[in-house]
Amino acid sequence: MSDYFSSMMIGDLLDHGSISPRVSAASKRQVLSVTAEIAARSFGLKAPRVFDALIEREALGATGVGHGVAIPHAQVEGLDRMRGVFLRLSPPVDFGAVDDEPVDLVFALLCPPDAGSEQLRALARIARALRLPELRQQLRQASGADAIRALLVREMRPSAA
Repeated sequence: MSDYFSSMMIGDLLDHGSISPRVSAASKRQVLSVTAEIAARSFGLKAPRVFDALIEREALGATGVGHGVAIPHAQVEGLDRMRGVFLRLSPPVDFGAVDDEPVDLVFALLCPPDAGSEQLRALARIARALRLPELRQQLRQASGADAIRALLVREMRPSAA
């Protein structure tokens, strides 16, 4: 799997159907529910299973990393490889972020149970990219799912990591 990861691009994690540029949610729990529904539809998973995995992980510590970004993640039975769901929230939602800022950009990483260190490397790559102020601004202004995906693909090439 490490050979796969070394060449992994964001395009391998996200497809058009797993990006939702206009999500309105009242709470972190509702954001995770929407994430689970998108994952179920896009990756052939059961939404309650994904939701439970995300909630269980979130209970260990909030995944709001600051600057309006959250990276919820979980291991989910039924996945054969890492997959991602990206949401742009309006209005922003309290995610218990380290800087107490509400979150409007959510990149959820879903991994098979045997992902191990590959999951940590993927999380690090996502966090590094979303730390870039110009990328966050471009994601907030992007016109739709295709534009968001293009920005993330460009920013998260392995050579840029």
